[in-house]
Amino acid sequence: MEQGSTRDGAAPHTAERPEPHATVRVPEQARGEHTDGETPGRTGPARPVQRHSVRGQVLDALRTALVGGDLIPGEVYSAPALGARFGVSATPVREAMQQLATEGAVEVVPNRGFRVTERTSRELAELAEVRALIEVPVMLRLARTVPAGRWSELRPLAEATCAAAAHGDRAHYAEADRAFHRAVLSLAGNEQLVAVAEDLHRRSQWPLVAGPAIRRADLVADAAEHSALLDALIAQDLPVVQSLVREHFTSAK
Repeated sequence: MEQGSTRDGAAPHTAERPEPHATVRVPEQARGEHTDGETPGRTGPARPVQRHSVRGQVLDALRTALVGGDLIPGEVYSAPALGARFGVSATPVREAMQQLATEGAVEVVPNRGFRVTERTSRELAELAEVRALIEVPVMLRLARTVPAGRWSELRPLAEATCAAAAHGDRAHYAEADRAFHRAVLSLAGNEQLVAVAEDLHRRSQWPLVAGPAIRRADLVADAAEHSALLDALIAQDLPVVQSLVREHFTSAK
């Protein structure tokens, strides 16, 4: 329970201005789940898997809202208030927010809730550098060893990023972008590598506290680099692979 919260999960009264509206959503089947120990509104034993399912769906919804700009850097959000918007209790929201806190996306604000982290362009540059240090050598090795046919199988994932970019949907694009990079790195057969790279990639997608708005054209250009990378990997053109990956991380949206 957040410090200062009442036992019934109500948010403590503060003189703060109303929280900004967050247009996050949780799938219908997850709404109304009793996750704070309430008596279910139906007969039969409770199924523990439901609570974890709700928590996971809330976490996904929060991540989507974070990338999409619905959760604003520097703003504070309480678990009870977000739970009311999601149609769930505060518990899965609080648990999801705690996970985001471990990832550095939010920070705990005693007696109030969670503040969305204010990131800088320097942090983004540092993430790009670390990603390049990890992924460039791996992709160069894969370019030498993976048959062209395997790279061709990833073409639909590259096309999915182009489709998301064309719609200007940053949250959807972020998911498609991670899926493409995850599929590429999975060919290395190293699950730990994929997990570390996924975490760095997700962090690089969080919005900056200040900066120009991401345009649809920016997303389209970013997505086009995926197809170009596949072409270079198929051709085993190592200098182009290295150049494309480094440039892609530098301009990552």
